[in-house]
Amino acid sequence: MEPGGNALRAATAAQAGPGQRVLVWGAGTIGLLTAAFAGAAGADVHVLALDNQRQKLAERLGAGRYWTISDPPRTTFDAVIDCTDDHSVPASALTLVKPAGRVVFIGLSGKPSLIDSRDLVLNDLTVVGVLGASAGLAAAIEHYADGRVNPGSLVEITVSLDRAVEALDRRLTPRSGTKIHVDPRL
Repeated sequence: MEPGGNALRAATAAQAGPGQRVLVWGAGTIGLLTAAFAGAAGADVHVLALDNQRQKLAERLGAGRYWTISDPPRTTFDAVIDCTDDHSVPASALTLVKPAGRVVFIGLSGKPSLIDSRDLVLNDLTVVGVLGASAGLAAAIEHYADGRVNPGSLVEITVSLDRAVEALDRRLTPRSGTKIHVDPRL
């Protein structure tokens, strides 16, 4: 639920909707869920990632176009959402948004991210930071419940409640980043 609440808030902050071209930068869990929520809102969603490893997954979650760092978009977008932990992405994101567009920062880097405030002012950009899922949880649950967003393709392992501790302790999931769904109905 928590990543979904954050992702929904990011898509909402970007004002994703019909007629809007949105670039989601990052193909991790938050990025892909953000793409799914932006697509559910009716936006034309593009994803920019390090490589094409998650392209098919992004497409299943609603991305209409998938770009990689080695072949980035050469156009601008109504909104750009930074879902990475790369300190260089915020400044680069500003170059991919149209004048009077929106930039949403949801990813956090361990190092400071430097941007030139002249880029914000001269391009009349609206910049929003999103941290915390609480304000988006109820709406994310509604999207999941009515099928507008299906996060199931992100889940790699589903376990019953009695195996939750084992799974979350990584005894069932040796790989870092594996997504686990605990289903109490099993």
